[in-house]
Amino acid sequence: MSYQLENSQRGEKYNTIFSKVTPAQRRNRNARSRWRARLLLGLYLVLMILPIYWLINMSLQTNSEILGSMTLWPQNLTFDNYIGIFTNPSWYMGYVNSMLYVAMNMLITICVALPAAYAFSRYTFIGDKHLFFWLLTNLMAPPAVFLLPYFQLYYSVGLFDTHIAVALAHCLFNIPLAIWILEGFMSSVPKEIDETAYIDGYSFPKFFIKIFIPMIRSGIGVTLFFLFMFSWVELLLARTLTATSAQPIGMIMTRTSTASGIDWGTLAAAGVLTIIPGILVVYFVRNHIAKGFALGRT
Repeated sequence: MSYQLENSQRGEKYNTIFSKVTPAQRRNRNARSRWRARLLLGLYLVLMILPIYWLINMSLQTNSEILGSMTLWPQNLTFDNYIGIFTNPSWYMGYVNSMLYVAMNMLITICVALPAAYAFSRYTFIGDKHLFFWLLTNLMAPPAVFLLPYFQLYYSVGLFDTHIAVALAHCLFNIPLAIWILEGFMSSVPKEIDETAYIDGYSFPKFFIKIFIPMIRSGIGVTLFFLFMFSWVELLLARTLTATSAQPIGMIMTRTSTASGIDWGTLAAAGVLTIIPGILVVYFVRNHIAKGFALGRT
């Protein structure tokens, strides 16, 4: 009884304290909280946007202006840096090579990961948990671990300095990641849907393509996003497994030094053009990414 009486007295004390706060004071507190949140959000946006803006600013300047006084916008606006990239085969072929890596890697990975993830999500077999774990262990090792084996293997079979060599090397890391993501989405789909489709006379390929894949399109969107980001920004494997004809844009950007020094304007323009594909990918799959992060295991 004494414990309950003490709690009731304490509650009355708190109610008395909070009752003294007027509606105007509550509004002032809420307004201050909103302004603090807006200030923090504004600082975060500045920190995110400032490097990108400065990169664009440098790409529209000449080397002499870049190395001269710091300016917030170009004093002598020029597009020569972009023109030089689009007219120089050694530059624009770097983008073509990178796009080929990404396209080949995404196609191979999705074709392998979709049936594998379906098997892990629908069937139980001996060693399934251990096999799934060992698939994920590839993600725990840095790409540098596999440089020498890949180099010797591809050089001996004639795949060195080819696009498929880099794409297959990326698959070593992307296939386990894709299986892990897709398995989480497929496990959330009830198995009764499979059984109902088979009763209705659907074959497995027809059911898988027309019914099952559309149900996990958000998961596929998330998976493709991560596959693109890995293959687009990965440099170590691509640099080791290529020499001249299949160099990615990242490798070409590291070799901008000439007899007159580093071409900072062209390097900045190449950086801007490298960011654009990632922005486009995020824009087109943004809805799938939002649903995927909300529903999937990512």
